[in-house]
Amino acid sequence: MFRRQLLRQSRSLSKSLTELPQAHLRRSPFSSATFISPRASTYASTSLPSRLQQRRWQSSESDKTTASSESTAPSTEESKPTDPKPEDASKEELEKTKREVIDLKDKYLRSVADYRNLQDRTRRDMDAARQFAIQRFATDLLDSIDNLDRALSSVPPTALGKGQSGTDSSEGSGPAEPNKDLQNLFDGLKMTEEILMNTLQKHGIERFDPMENGGRKFDPNTDEATFFTKVEGKEDGDIFYTQSKGYKLNGRVVRAAKVGIVKNS
Repeated sequence: MFRRQLLRQSRSLSKSLTELPQAHLRRSPFSSATFISPRASTYASTSLPSRLQQRRWQSSESDKTTASSESTAPSTEESKPTDPKPEDASKEELEKTKREVIDLKDKYLRSVADYRNLQDRTRRDMDAARQFAIQRFATDLLDSIDNLDRALSSVPPTALGKGQSGTDSSEGSGPAEPNKDLQNLFDGLKMTEEILMNTLQKHGIERFDPMENGGRKFDPNTDEATFFTKVEGKEDGDIFYTQSKGYKLNGRVVRAAKVGIVKNS
């Protein structure tokens, strides 16, 4: 009887063991049959679902974290600044050097142009200083020349034996005898004037008389009107009298000629 009961119990235990997982089976050290301890069965019945849920929860969270990391990975890559390529850097340096070369070339051309302008300006100033250096000396000398010209013009032609006497022709008197001393003085002053004018002409000083060749029209650039008067047979603006002659230094008017102008209206 006892053997039969043991067989029944072993069969029932084997059936129960086949239904439970193999991990929670315990083997008795005193018998060859396997049995389930009550602690193991309770632990298996109570803790197995919670472990499975925990594993599932962990796996789902890990899946979410991996998905989120995958979704955020491109954004982080986009947010990172892209390193410049060596080709782009070389192009930028080349463009920069080209701009610098253009700037330096412009500055060089400007400096060359300024230097050439300075050379031309300096040359003109030197020429003007050389040509008009005696302008002040010439203006101071013109008064002496005018006085010499007035002295020559004050001698009447009759005193030199070149005109008729003022006596009546009925008396039969001939031409007046010339004064030799006065004539010698006149010739000496005339020669001195010619030598002085030739010397001034070598240095660029020229004298002009508006009444040469019968007179001309008034020119405000070279003439200075001192008075106006009516003159028959002449038009308005004509010069009929020269009070003092004019002078030019290398084409520049040093002193304008003082003249009288006709004004009939």
